[in-house]
Amino acid sequence: MVVSIAATLSFRRLSAVLFALVLSTSFAIADGTMKGDDFVRVVADQMHQLEVVKVEPYAFLDQRSAIGQISFNEDASTSVLTPFSGRVIRLIAKVGDQVKSGDPLLEIDSPEQGPPQNEFIAAQTARNKARSQLNLAQIVEKRTRDLYEGKAAPFKDLQQAEAQLAAAESDMRSTDTAFEAARIRLRILGRTDAEISELEQRGTIARITGIAAPIDGTVISRKVGPGQYVKADSGEALYVIADLSTMWLKAQIFEQDIASVRVGQEIEAKVAAVPNRTFRARIANISSASDLTTRRVVVRSEIGNPDGVLKSEMFASFKIGTAEPSTTPAVPTNAVIREGDAATVWVETEPMLFKRRVVDIGIQQDGLTQIRSGLNVGELVVARGAIFVDNEWRQ
Repeated sequence: MVVSIAATLSFRRLSAVLFALVLSTSFAIADGTMKGDDFVRVVADQMHQLEVVKVEPYAFLDQRSAIGQISFNEDASTSVLTPFSGRVIRLIAKVGDQVKSGDPLLEIDSPEQGPPQNEFIAAQTARNKARSQLNLAQIVEKRTRDLYEGKAAPFKDLQQAEAQLAAAESDMRSTDTAFEAARIRLRILGRTDAEISELEQRGTIARITGIAAPIDGTVISRKVGPGQYVKADSGEALYVIADLSTMWLKAQIFEQDIASVRVGQEIEAKVAAVPNRTFRARIANISSASDLTTRRVVVRSEIGNPDGVLKSEMFASFKIGTAEPSTTPAVPTNAVIREGDAATVWVETEPMLFKRRVVDIGIQQDGLTQIRSGLNVGELVVARGAIFVDNEWRQ
């Protein structure tokens, strides 16, 4: 009987030890928190550290990231060249000046201005002479016709008068054409209509000519100085003028992503110099060539810049939507616990009881993370405090 009692006591002690071991592996209690293999139960005092939210549907936009820069709108900018050679005697416009089309930029003293003006004066003289000859031929033809009709002149005199009138009309047309050609040449060489009219009236030749702004905009570059001799065939711009009310966004897309990019897709740009603003536009052009060094293709958009905050060559990061939005379950990004390639969330299955669940996540937008699988719309998950729950479970 004694042996039996001792054996019974040993068995009870062994059972207690085994029960304690099982209890320690299944859950632990620390400050009122209970945990198990895939769950954590918290106490009421700990709930104020947590924010439980409902899984909601959200239309995620498939996007590609890229880098790039801001640049001038090349469709609204131009280089100012000189159509003739000469020496700069006066600079009028400075870098940063706002100019209107026709405003003078600089003045050049050029001997090349003489011959075109002489040609214009000669064409004007020839036209005036042709007009006088035409007036005389018209008078002779009318007088001869009247005499012929009155039986006072032979028919051959009328024929001769008509031939002279036709020749005078032809000469008038030729001189008109030559005169207009000379006028156009002066315009190409920078002469304004007012200067040409003065030359036509007074016949005074001037060597100094001003070069005017061809468009409205801002002077962004000047590459000429006072006294400098400029050549018409150099091809070097004297000024560069750009309309800064619009700018170009140039994103550089990886070759492997360019197949999913289309004209008209929405583009978002973040500029480091303006961190609190997002600039939105649509793709207007996709380059037909890839850069040999970076293996990227330039995608261009145009955006308004009425307040002038965007400057050329500013660095920008881009997001380009490549597909229609897809509605899937979404949770706040701070609800997702990442560990290597795995992602988990803590789902509230009953008040103060949270179960760990592995999920397949997608893209992140607007502070939300896309859930491709593992959660359903309407379930409750821990957002703020998910790290705290995960730490409690791991302790």
